[in-house]
Amino acid sequence: MSNRTGPFLWNLRQFSTLIPTSRTVRQYPLGLCRPQMAYSNWNPRNLLLNNFDNRLQAPVRCLFQNALVFKSGDDFQTKGTSSVTVLTLDRLLCPRGLSFDSKHSLISDNGLKKISFHQEASSEDVLTKETKPTPVTSRKLSQECNSLSDVLDTFSRAPKFPSSNYFSAMWTIAKRMSNEQRRFEKQLMFNHPAFHQLCGQMMREAKIMRCDHLLFGLHAVVKLGIPQNTLLVQTLLRVVQERINECDEKCLSVLSTVLETMEPCKNVDVLRAGLRILADQQVWKIERVFTLQAMMKCIGKDAPMALKRKLEMKALRELDRFSLLNSQRMFEVLAAMGHCSVVLLDECSKMVVGNIHGCPFKILISILQSCRDLRYRNLDLFKGIADYVATTFDVWKLKQVLFLLILFENLGFRHVGLMDLFMKKIVDEAGVLNVKSIVSILHVYSSLNHFHTCQTREFLEAMAGALTGCLHQLSSENLLNAVCSLCLMNRFPLAAVNQLLQKDVIGELLTSGDVERNVHKLHILAACLKLDDAPYHKAVDLALPLLPPAPLPPNAKVAEALSSLLGDGCFSKNVQLPHNYHIDFEIRMDTNRSQVLPFSDVDLVNNWEMEKLEMEDAVTFLKTEIYSTEALPTANANLQSTC
Repeated sequence: MSNRTGPFLWNLRQFSTLIPTSRTVRQYPLGLCRPQMAYSNWNPRNLLLNNFDNRLQAPVRCLFQNALVFKSGDDFQTKGTSSVTVLTLDRLLCPRGLSFDSKHSLISDNGLKKISFHQEASSEDVLTKETKPTPVTSRKLSQECNSLSDVLDTFSRAPKFPSSNYFSAMWTIAKRMSNEQRRFEKQLMFNHPAFHQLCGQMMREAKIMRCDHLLFGLHAVVKLGIPQNTLLVQTLLRVVQERINECDEKCLSVLSTVLETMEPCKNVDVLRAGLRILADQQVWKIERVFTLQAMMKCIGKDAPMALKRKLEMKALRELDRFSLLNSQRMFEVLAAMGHCSVVLLDECSKMVVGNIHGCPFKILISILQSCRDLRYRNLDLFKGIADYVATTFDVWKLKQVLFLLILFENLGFRHVGLMDLFMKKIVDEAGVLNVKSIVSILHVYSSLNHFHTCQTREFLEAMAGALTGCLHQLSSENLLNAVCSLCLMNRFPLAAVNQLLQKDVIGELLTSGDVERNVHKLHILAACLKLDDAPYHKAVDLALPLLPPAPLPPNAKVAEALSSLLGDGCFSKNVQLPHNYHIDFEIRMDTNRSQVLPFSDVDLVNNWEMEKLEMEDAVTFLKTEIYSTEALPTANANLQSTC
């Protein structure tokens, strides 16, 4: 054996005796690394060492590879044994207890030098205090920086892991800004030279950062307005797909919130499907009500009914833990899921009404919109909201109350006290109304057929005057809607009606926009003008197209129930009435409403038969057709008494 290899093997045998072969060393894989790890000097080739003794531990091999450089001669020197270099590799691939002693001893036996290692009891403390890099947090960044550009400047000076914290900090800062300032700062962010560098760093670190950092980063990226079709967003969505099984309850909540705001695309659809699977598997393990509601809101209206039922049952089990905010939010959650749970909504309505005072306007609007979308009617809830607004009427803006009244009209709910207060307010401030408000107010009051006992005339005069004052601003459809609403309330403003009846306006209504709806409104207008004493002869002579037959609602269940109750032939379906009205079912009963009279073919009286008869014979014929034989004597007496 040569003189060069002999000393090395001897030192290696001596060193291997210091490492216990039975010691268990835990290595953290790269994909699940801790946030305090450093990566700048890591190289996968450092793991490929083949010439060392098998008893030497893997972490020691990595340290030995970077720490020792052999020279020609009888001794070797150390290179790169500073504590920072050792920390980098030790934190990544070595157990925390094993480290180089900064003051190693050199013991000489036969002219050779030997390195002595020992394990310090307080090595973790020394590493933590002296060489551990200070981690970057989004909270610290958002406190130290005043703009999005400041965050990017901080990143460009000294990039730190994980890069998701920079995006989270920028979103935290952006939330504190006004809308105009936010738009300006976002434009500066996109033009900043370090922005593209940060995006690239985020994509490179996506697979190795913690799952919560990844999802909070994705949430911030989306909220900052980075387009969804960019490589950054699509890469993050793809990585989340690969790591979705790592999500805990907090991560699932963030993921649900992110997907809720994103447009459908391939990666979003795949993630939504994966979230549905996780929701189905882990629904009974969810502890936080907020997480449950976020998942319910995210799964979508097209989710399987079985999953919706399971989430509904979980929510019912958690009712005792619902806060006021949870109860208020449940309306929006169920509307987003497209699932009307009457029991759940009833319980939440009780909590909302019981704590209605101080409820923000935005939440009231959200609740009413959700009730409209779900077709959920709860008069106690509607009355509680309307009573609260009427009690605190002076603190609300006119536009806010109008918005609430529009939603109440959609729900078919009329609150007399609130509508009277609003009517008085309109009489005093009709001059400040814009075109959209005028049309909406007229529609609400005509649709709900509301009249005040004292101020109806003043209200109609004020609204007619406001409408006349803005005729030049009205489109043809708005003019039709406003005039039709006033006519239904028996008010016919001359100037507005004359403008509406012009040929060019009528022609525009019959050829553009929602033609079917316009035709229906024009028929209503023509009927109202016929009943009015004013000389509006033009409206009567309008050549309007016929209305299409109204779609018949599905009443199969009601028809089946009536057949079971009354029998076939005892009721008529879809009975057409004048002026394009119809009723779903007609049941004939006696005057005491104690007996149902059957329908038969003999109940159709042909006109040609009547024309052939004299008047006396026609009366006798109709009498026998209308009255039964048992009722003929009574009918004769009644007929004689009324003639």
